[in-house]
Amino acid sequence: MTTTYRDIACALARQAGDIMLKNIKLGMTKEWKEDNTPLTVSDTTINELVISTISKEFPDHAVLGEEGSHNLESDAQYTWVLDPIDGTIPFSHSVPIFAFSLALTENGVPILGVIYDPIMDRMVVAEKGAGTTLNGAPVRVSDATSVNQTLIEVQSWRGYHRNLNSLKNTLIEQGAQATTICSVVYAGMLVAIGEYGGVIFSGTKPWDAAAVAIVIEEAGGTTSDLDGNSQRYDQPMNGFVASNGKLQSTLLELVSSID
Repeated sequence: MTTTYRDIACALARQAGDIMLKNIKLGMTKEWKEDNTPLTVSDTTINELVISTISKEFPDHAVLGEEGSHNLESDAQYTWVLDPIDGTIPFSHSVPIFAFSLALTENGVPILGVIYDPIMDRMVVAEKGAGTTLNGAPVRVSDATSVNQTLIEVQSWRGYHRNLNSLKNTLIEQGAQATTICSVVYAGMLVAIGEYGGVIFSGTKPWDAAAVAIVIEEAGGTTSDLDGNSQRYDQPMNGFVASNGKLQSTLLELVSSID
């Protein structure tokens, strides 16, 4: 049987999950990066594992990773976009809300996405035009038509010129269950499998959204930047808004209304 991009990505996700499960503990050793986020040995170990594997299996591909990249100067057609642990803040404090995230982009467009939550053993996979699966079974986004029927993740990031905290308050006033779980990937996974209605993120790092974009879209949802436009996921983003599709215009209107 021919080894596919999907096979490689899923195998890497399982290996990453093993590393996370082995290393999670109370009092975890961590460093603090310049952006005031933690870094653990698990982050760097997983990042290095993915780069080593991809560079061997697909030498003409690039890897854009949170903790290190490979071959970016080559102008490669295919770029793997990696977050070794999205949710390092909760992971490093022994809070079980984190996930491995890996997407393969072709000229900036995600064509494969794999998200793995090792605590619950949930593997969410999407390929362009082939739908989204959870542990092999097809999944769909929720049918919620109003924010007061669902949960919405709101995650702000320093440097954004509008305050998403006010948006969170607005959503709560409208009856939504607005959360901040410190992992856009984890929340995005929950949108894809129908548990959350949407996610709003003001950050610019593509590894926070590349895999999320395709797993949500292939599950029937909608994604965009903060202004409602499509964007590349192999370069800095203009934030990220994703939903079950029925809530997308509402979320974008709320974002645009922020002073």
